[in-house]
Amino acid sequence: MIGNISAMFSRMIGTLAVILVVSAFIGGSDILQKFIKAENKWKYTIIFGLLGGVFGIYGNISGFDLNGAVISVRDIGPMLAGFSGGPFGGLIAGVIAGVHRLTMGGITAYACVVATCCIGFICGFVSSKWHSYVSKPLFALLLSALMEVFHLSLVLLMVKPFETALDIVKQIAIPFIIVNALGFAMMIVIITYTEKQRTLAIERSRLKSELEVANVIQHSLLPLINDSYPGVKQLDVSASMEAAKEVGGDFYDVFFVDSTHLAFVIGDVSGKGVPAAMFMASSKITLQNCIRDIPSLSDAVSTANNSLCARNEAEMFLTLWVGVFDIVNGTMTFVSAGHNAPVLLRDDKAEFLKFKNGFVLAGMNDVKYKENTVQLNRGDIVCLYTDGVTEAEDKNHNLFGDERLLCCFEGKSGCTSYEIIENVKKSVDDFINGNSQFDDMTMLCFKWKKDD
Repeated sequence: MIGNISAMFSRMIGTLAVILVVSAFIGGSDILQKFIKAENKWKYTIIFGLLGGVFGIYGNISGFDLNGAVISVRDIGPMLAGFSGGPFGGLIAGVIAGVHRLTMGGITAYACVVATCCIGFICGFVSSKWHSYVSKPLFALLLSALMEVFHLSLVLLMVKPFETALDIVKQIAIPFIIVNALGFAMMIVIITYTEKQRTLAIERSRLKSELEVANVIQHSLLPLINDSYPGVKQLDVSASMEAAKEVGGDFYDVFFVDSTHLAFVIGDVSGKGVPAAMFMASSKITLQNCIRDIPSLSDAVSTANNSLCARNEAEMFLTLWVGVFDIVNGTMTFVSAGHNAPVLLRDDKAEFLKFKNGFVLAGMNDVKYKENTVQLNRGDIVCLYTDGVTEAEDKNHNLFGDERLLCCFEGKSGCTSYEIIENVKKSVDDFINGNSQFDDMTMLCFKWKKDD
């Protein structure tokens, strides 16, 4: 008796292991997806019915013979087909596995045919009505255990003489119920896991595509600085923006306020990703409109601040530096809202522009901003940047810092604005030495050329 039970356990568990491995392979690959689509319900049902039938046949072949009864994990196939293909999928699998069982003969053959067909249909019906519950391993375990109890009950009712049926049931009940119930529950775990992974992969692919589009859109909002724009022969202008993620919150802008005044803007929105990018786009447009429409730069920034506060449900904010440069006399009027001080390079000596910093934009209504003025000389270079430059970290969490930034400019008055930016980027890259970029790095640099 004990030997029979041990042999049954070993045979059934071995068969179950093979079925689980095959199921994991099929579920983890796209083999079935090449033949079925979710919207084609009948095709879906038939495919899973056939697959469940094949599993049932394999269970029959690998079963354990006990006094004319074939003890196997056959029922897992129809239960799986019912779970995935609905009641008719379970019935198809049950009929296939049942008919094959009938050809093997034995005193339990007819009872097994009826049981297997009913189990496939019942599991499919329960799954179609309460799929979310059946997807839970504990519920699946209880359901499959009930199905095996039902199977054994049919054996007791249909197999004659009753004493023989009872003797068979007594010997096989424990391994039969335990292995089949655990097998179906493990099958549910595999199916739900692979479905989740496939869904996540599809979602990741969709998000990646959307972020790539968002990245293109974001860069299209920035001015394309080249020889034709801003097109002022007295100025040499370059810019660079490297987002830490696909899209970021940094931005820069260069635009004419009028025929002799050019605005230079750089901003850094709190946060990262799509929300920051959306707030960046709104901020950029708002600032440009205010600066062009309002003569006083400080009033323009204050108005932009109130406008951004009024529609700031996400409670984001940004730091900002904006300067309006007179291309005739070299005077630059500027306002800073919590932003880093620009670097002024004059006669090969670099220093930070000194000023009283204001409060960040979109943080609070009715903030007044101080307007500052600096007189630039021919040959001067001004570099605006975001804190992603100075706060770049190496692997030991040391910051690039202000002093290293100033060193990038020393003795570089003869360089173009593009060369200045590239030199800073190289210095930062050398410093972080392959460490990940955690913040957006943006620079806007312009040089007031000397007279020819």
